[in-house]
Amino acid sequence: MLYTTNISLQYGKRVLFDEVNTKFTAGNCYGVIGANGAGKSTFLKILSGEIDPTTGRVEITPGERMSVLKQEHNRYNDCTALDTVIMGNDRLYAIMKEKDLIYAKEDFTEADGLRAADLEGEFAEMNGWDAESDAATMLSNLGVKESLHYKLMSDLNGNEKVRILLAQALFGNPDILLLDEPTNDLDAETILWLEDFLADFRNTVIVVSHDRHFLDMVCTHIVDIDFNKVNLYSGNYTFWYESSQLALKQRGDKNKKTEDKRKELLDFIARFSANASKSKQATSRKKALEKLNVDEIKPSSRKYPFIHFKPEREPGSEMLEVVGLGKHLDGVPLFQNISFSLNRGEKIALYSRDALAMTTFFKVLIGEMEADSGSCKWGVTITPAYLPNDNYDYFVGANDMNLVDWLRQYSKDSEKDEQFIRGFLGRMLFSGEEVMKKSSVLSGGEKVRCMLSRMMLSNPNFLLLDEPTNHLDLESITAFNNALIEFPGNIIFTSHDHQFMQTVANRIIEITPNGVIDKLMSFDDYLTNKSIKEQREAMYGVPV
Repeated sequence: MLYTTNISLQYGKRVLFDEVNTKFTAGNCYGVIGANGAGKSTFLKILSGEIDPTTGRVEITPGERMSVLKQEHNRYNDCTALDTVIMGNDRLYAIMKEKDLIYAKEDFTEADGLRAADLEGEFAEMNGWDAESDAATMLSNLGVKESLHYKLMSDLNGNEKVRILLAQALFGNPDILLLDEPTNDLDAETILWLEDFLADFRNTVIVVSHDRHFLDMVCTHIVDIDFNKVNLYSGNYTFWYESSQLALKQRGDKNKKTEDKRKELLDFIARFSANASKSKQATSRKKALEKLNVDEIKPSSRKYPFIHFKPEREPGSEMLEVVGLGKHLDGVPLFQNISFSLNRGEKIALYSRDALAMTTFFKVLIGEMEADSGSCKWGVTITPAYLPNDNYDYFVGANDMNLVDWLRQYSKDSEKDEQFIRGFLGRMLFSGEEVMKKSSVLSGGEKVRCMLSRMMLSNPNFLLLDEPTNHLDLESITAFNNALIEFPGNIIFTSHDHQFMQTVANRIIEITPNGVIDKLMSFDDYLTNKSIKEQREAMYGVPV
């Protein structure tokens, strides 16, 4: 068990947390959420002991082991991948090293023998003889090839290091597991494996993530950082979001009687509890919801940007035709012989194990790069809008521009009035004097919101989106997701956000090294279809 008593954290006059009292128990998975800057990662650092609170204390049941997903990717450069994973259980690793030193002695003494015997006993109790095989299995499950297991971390790329450090955190069945953005840089198949692992994990998990589908699938509780407080709620992210929105609506409905409001909340809880089977944590979450007190449901202070794409005109029958499209990099094909056309209302999720291939494909479609072969032809009635993965070029020459001037350059003549631009930015959560910010000081999330404003002003009927949720907080991701569901035009997009892929796409096109797979179905159906899985493995030449 892990619990906090009267935790407060203050930087100067800014209070991040005030009198936080929480208890985290075994068998539950707690998803930590909060607006950008609320202190999610800081809270995990307090729990792990990396940061000392201003007041209060963190306590762990004596004898329990805590494991933390580390973010320092170069910390283990002199270690092999396998050793790095085993280091997740520091006591086990220390025993292994001490044993090796003792047995390597030339002048082995009786005292050494007694010490070695003690170590061997403790080693056996910790299942030490299975450590290497368990670590290797963990690495393979997380997509790290066996040929890399004995390589030094310094010889591996960033994506491989991320997976190895995740394996390190999961290794050895820790009593308490702290994970900060564990799905970053993982493909959909690996995330599904991690969801299953955490659903079967019987100890305590505390996780920070912007992946709503992941939070929904693994969490039994939500830890909401809001109003400088840390509040604990039963249920997963979607339950928290929908219940907080319902409470917010009820707070504004002054004419509704208290008993009517209570009945509405009870009906909501009953409906959601009945649908708990959608989560991998279904059993425990359903029990938690059944025990939930209606008074626990409170409105959130979160603000959601207004994202809405309104096409200026209907598209004609000819929208986009791609014929035999191909592109190489240094003689190696990124993609080749891609051909497809679209029908009205189709929203295509572009999928691949090669992120560069997808980004290059978008650049070819929008005309920023030329294809090596084939062609793509846009219909005359189509007004496309493009959100790139890297928006650097849109801001690099505008460092001295404030947000009003930056957005004005993308506005139509009739819309260049400053009041109009200010109002538009206000709906995207740039209020008051924030609109006078220089573009050079914008955060990643603020730049994406500016890019979305630019796109909305063009009234597009076709959207091209390369990793659209990068840098966005949960509130912006949710608003963006809802806008794409409602968008009446066509979309081609790629995203690591599973819920985006599942709720928006009605067609999947996967780019593989040996061709394209094109299916009219949802993303979940695509990933779980047995015949498609066999086809994908044949295309990649490896298990998927």
